[in-house]
Amino acid sequence: MSRRPAAALTALLLALAALLGAAAPASAVPADKPRILASWTQTSAAGYRSWAAARDHRSKWSAYHFDWNTDYCSKSPDKPLGFPFRISCARHDFGYRNYKKAGTFAANKARLDSALYADLKRVCARYSGHRKTSCNALAWTYYQAVKKYGH
Repeated sequence: MSRRPAAALTALLLALAALLGAAAPASAVPADKPRILASWTQTSAAGYRSWAAARDHRSKWSAYHFDWNTDYCSKSPDKPLGFPFRISCARHDFGYRNYKKAGTFAANKARLDSALYADLKRVCARYSGHRKTSCNALAWTYYQAVKKYGH
């Protein structure tokens, strides 16, 4: 076979391989991903519990390609004055990361920040007296920080 037909055959095979690769079905993300994401990022305690249960069993949700990465409370303490804010911050990160990937972050940011505040207030509800007052003040401060500087 001469060089020219061999090159043409190679080009044809490469084009065919590319076409078949493009036609192969990608592992499709389930269509209900936006609904699931929205349900896990609501301000309610039920939304928090659903997210926490899914986080504990992430492998069951692998087809959805959710981003579970977190730096917790970023540059703020994860446990200010001993109050356990770490997991509330993880859910906040979950919302930010996944809505950014979906391209709908701006439309959801206010709710995500409000959900963080609701989660932190639920942490504070475990306390009483001056401890509860201190915790609520910190929760408000964290909320105001993400509301203003979160991106």
